[in-house]
Amino acid sequence: MSASNSELPASRHLLNRRNFLNQTATGLSSIALSAMLAENQLLAANKETSRTVGGKTPIRPQIDPGNPFAPRDTHFPAAAKNVLVIFCSGACSHIDTFDYKPALIKMNGKPMPGGDKLVTFQGQQGNLTQSPWKFKPRGESGKMISDLVPHLGELADDICFLHSIKGKTNTHGPGENYMSTGFTLDGFPSMGAWTSYALGSENRDLPAYVAIPDPRGTPQASVNNWGPGFLPAAFQGTDFNAAQPIRNLNRPAAIASKTDRATRDYLQRLNEQHLERFPGDSELAARISSYELAARMQLSVPEISDLSQESSSTLSMYGIDDTKNQLKASYAKNCLLARRLIEKGVRFVQLFNGAYQTGGEGVSNWDGHKKIVDQYNVHGPVLDQPTAALIKDMKQRGLLEDTLVVWCTEFGRMPTFQKGASGRDHNPEGFTCWMAGAGVKAPFTYGATDEFGYKAVENVATVHDFHATILHLLGLNHERLTFYHNGLERRLTDVHGTVIKDILA
Repeated sequence: MSASNSELPASRHLLNRRNFLNQTATGLSSIALSAMLAENQLLAANKETSRTVGGKTPIRPQIDPGNPFAPRDTHFPAAAKNVLVIFCSGACSHIDTFDYKPALIKMNGKPMPGGDKLVTFQGQQGNLTQSPWKFKPRGESGKMISDLVPHLGELADDICFLHSIKGKTNTHGPGENYMSTGFTLDGFPSMGAWTSYALGSENRDLPAYVAIPDPRGTPQASVNNWGPGFLPAAFQGTDFNAAQPIRNLNRPAAIASKTDRATRDYLQRLNEQHLERFPGDSELAARISSYELAARMQLSVPEISDLSQESSSTLSMYGIDDTKNQLKASYAKNCLLARRLIEKGVRFVQLFNGAYQTGGEGVSNWDGHKKIVDQYNVHGPVLDQPTAALIKDMKQRGLLEDTLVVWCTEFGRMPTFQKGASGRDHNPEGFTCWMAGAGVKAPFTYGATDEFGYKAVENVATVHDFHATILHLLGLNHERLTFYHNGLERRLTDVHGTVIKDILA
C-alpha cells in the first residue's frame, strides 16, 4: 500500500510530473548561476581552493552575501582603519605647489638642457619657466611650499611628501584610471573597492565606500574612479556630495513618512519569509542586504549631510561662509562632509577637487595648458583653505590616529611652458603625491625629481608602489589580496609594486 504525500516525512519530497518538468526547466540556469556566484565569491558556504601564484597563496576575504560589509580581519596589524583620498583632477602642477626647484628660477626663460626640441603631449615645448608663485619655508621643518597653497603650507610638519611618483600615461582619463585603479584601461576595481572588499565597514548604516565628486561635476574618467570593476557590484563607491543627495534614495513627497516606514517594515517581513524558503541563496541574500542598507541610508544620509549641526567657527574654518567665492564654499561643504563620514566609520572616502564637464578647457580642473596663472588663481583658493581645514579638524578630533589621508593627482606638469602658450603640458615622468596621518612619518620628504622637476631621479616610486603602501598601512598584503577573474589572479598592483618602507612611521 503506497503512502500519500501528506503521510511522508517532511524531509522527503516526491516529484510529480509537473514538479519534475518545473525543476528541469530551472536546473540548468541554477547551475549557471551557481558557477557565476562561485566566481564572484558570493556563495555563503563557498570554501574556495587557494591557488599559489608566484610562490604566494592568495588570502581572500570570506564574504557573507547577506552582510557583505561586515568588518573583516586584516592580514597583519594595521596602522590605519580608514582612508581619505583627496584627488585633484586635471593634473595639479607639482612645481607650482610642493616641489621647489631653485634651478628653475636660475634658468628661467632659457632652454632646458637637452630639451630644446622636446615634444610632449600637446606639441613642442618652449623655455624653462619658474613658478609664478613664490615658495617660502613652512613650519618648523622649513619645507618650501608655494604661495598658491599657503593654508596647506601651514601643515608642512604633518605631511609626508613623495616627490618621485612616476606614471604610465600622459592622458587624463587613463591617468585617472591608473591612479584610482592601478590600470590605464577601464573596467578594473578602484582602490576603494579593493579596500571595502577586503575589510568591510564598521558602520552598517552607511556605505563602506563613498566618492564625493567636485560640485562642478565628475572627473574625466568619471565612475571608473570609484567603480568595482570585476569585483562584486556591492563594493562600488556610492557617489554623492553636499549639494547632490544620493539618487533615488529620498522618499517621494507624496508618500507620508509613516506610510513609507510601514511599507518598509512589511517588505522586510516578506523578504525574511522568502529567504527562509530559499536558505543558501546568496544572490537573494545579497539583494535583500542592499535593499536594507538603502532603507537605513534614508535615515543616516540626511543626518550626516546636515551641516547645520556644525558650529559657526567650524563652518568659518572650512570657508563655508565665504560669500565671495561660491566655488570654495561648495567644495568646503564637501570637505566637511568627508570628515563627518570618516567620523562615522566609513572605511574609504574619495574626495575630488576639479571636474571635467563644465566651465570650458582648464577652467573647472587643474589642466593648466594655456593660461596657468588665470586658471590656478581660481583653483588654488578653492582647494587650499577647505582641504587644510579638513586635515586640521581631523587632527583636533583625533581622527588622524586611525585615518590615512592621501593627496594625489593623475600626473604632473612640465617645467617648460608650451611653445606659444602660458601654461604647462602633461608630465607623467615625475610628480608629487603626499600622505598624512596614521602610519606615516611626518614631517618627511621622500624621493626627488631632477633639478628642474622634469623626471623622477631619486627613489623613483611607481603608482603600484604607492598603492602597495596604502594597502600595507591598512594591514593588507598587496601581493595576497587577489580576485580570480578570467583565469587570472587579479590585484590592485597588477604584478608590480613594492611597499615604500622608508615612509612608514
